[in-house]
Amino acid sequence: MKPRDPWERLDPDEAKRVDVAGRFDFFWVVLEAGMPGLMLRLPSLPQPLPRLPKLKNLVASFRPVSGGSAFVLGLKERSQVEIFETLCRDVVEAGEASSDRDEALCRALQRTRRWYHLLRGGKTNGLSVEEQRGLVGELAFLRELVSAFGPDTAIEAWTGPTGSAKDFELIGSCVEVKARRVAAKPFVAISSEDQLADVEGSRLCLRVINVASAVLPEGQSLHDHVRMTAEMFEEDGAAFEAWEETLYSTGYDPENDYDERRWLLGAATDYEVTEGFPRIFTPLVPGVENVRYAIALDACEPFKLEGDLIDLIRGGLDHE
Repeated sequence: MKPRDPWERLDPDEAKRVDVAGRFDFFWVVLEAGMPGLMLRLPSLPQPLPRLPKLKNLVASFRPVSGGSAFVLGLKERSQVEIFETLCRDVVEAGEASSDRDEALCRALQRTRRWYHLLRGGKTNGLSVEEQRGLVGELAFLRELVSAFGPDTAIEAWTGPTGSAKDFELIGSCVEVKARRVAAKPFVAISSEDQLADVEGSRLCLRVINVASAVLPEGQSLHDHVRMTAEMFEEDGAAFEAWEETLYSTGYDPENDYDERRWLLGAATDYEVTEGFPRIFTPLVPGVENVRYAIALDACEPFKLEGDLIDLIRGGLDHE
């Protein structure tokens, strides 16, 4: 016999406590249009108001309720009620592990974002060391773009995590970022035939940045690099939402344990990919696919960028 879901026979003006022995006020509720919902009752709205995750088929909001306010999750697609119940119970379990109501709300929001990440196909076991290195390098360049051009332009340019061949695409220029170990062999890996392919109307640059890592008690973890970057988007609501969506597309999950490994940014070298640059050209010979190759950095020396990469990008934007 199929178990009864917690919203069955629950009227819109009713609220049923999820756990009668729970420390915090989590309730099953029925929202407008009959939407199944989960509510965490709060004495007042938190200040500053946390940004809420945006999930497909779900709504997250703060709303007034009798005696105070509440954080509410609602399901728009009734056919997904079973997985929504699982999500809700996981959110409640995370919240109940807190020491106070503020922490319960913070954990509930964090767990909701984790579900967003998982439902998008994210990794549960976290990023590999090399994937972390690559993300640290991209975040460093993203921060440069925010400082130079503002959060909207910067986050719109970060296209690699969402499937583009280039890590960053701007008007008049594209940038591929490669992070490498300081003592690694003087090569960088190119993961597809398209990464260094020409883009009509754009100048193409390669940034190679040294990113060292070690398991140390002090220094900046991957979480620290993410927080440092997130702070640059916080005052722009639309840009912050785009930042979160792009970040989670990398496979980053705030609940994975990245606290032991520290990351140190080193020198960066910029190259312009022009005629003669060491690379594989497209189109490939028919039948050759999924190309991966390495290029020697000493062969890139003649193509070192003269001047500043940000100035090059600015020149393309100014000629929009």
